[in-house]
Amino acid sequence: MLSVNLARPMPNPAKATKATKVTGIDKVPTDQAVPVRAPGPMRGGAGSGLRDDVIGNQRLHGGDDQAVYAYAREDLDHWQSTLDRPLANGNFGENLTTAGVDVTGARIGERWRVGTDGLLLEVTSPRTPCRTFASFLGVGGWITTFTRAAAPGAYLRVIHPGTVRAGDDIEVVDRPDTDITVGLVFRAIRGGESELLPRLLDVAALPEDIRALARKRIA
Repeated sequence: MLSVNLARPMPNPAKATKATKVTGIDKVPTDQAVPVRAPGPMRGGAGSGLRDDVIGNQRLHGGDDQAVYAYAREDLDHWQSTLDRPLANGNFGENLTTAGVDVTGARIGERWRVGTDGLLLEVTSPRTPCRTFASFLGVGGWITTFTRAAAPGAYLRVIHPGTVRAGDDIEVVDRPDTDITVGLVFRAIRGGESELLPRLLDVAALPEDIRALARKRIA
């Protein structure tokens, strides 16, 4: 774990949308141990799984299936080179910036033990880029560019609460016998590879809203 990042609330830069006025996408590293727990439902729960983090738009973000967002430093380095600008840990709104973890290649339902305090996380789904993300970075056509790269980072749910801090080890303790990865799900629902949609229907660890979207598109 390179860093654990918490929101620095700011006015939502996506002024043309009907999104909430405040966003927590601007996240910065903390050197403290941060408690992590299941936040409850997307609408009406605590939002983020990390204490003292902020989810601005809880209609579309946060909740148990998006309790924690992880992004690989290796992918940030790629974007840093591509965009020709420095990108600090947390600049993509991720709670956890990892090193040596194949986040896009993680399988849906894969479980990560983090640190030594019992924290157990389960990979659920890819991140979907939104206007707030694009406006925060200030990159024209960013949603399309990010989608084409198909390195979205992973949302995780909290199976067992605990604490997390920079320097913690991440151990994959359970990996389903399947090839349904974060990247495959992203390509199916965002990348135009509709032939992949039927493969999502029976993945129990995948959030129900994604399976419902797959069923709708197949129909």
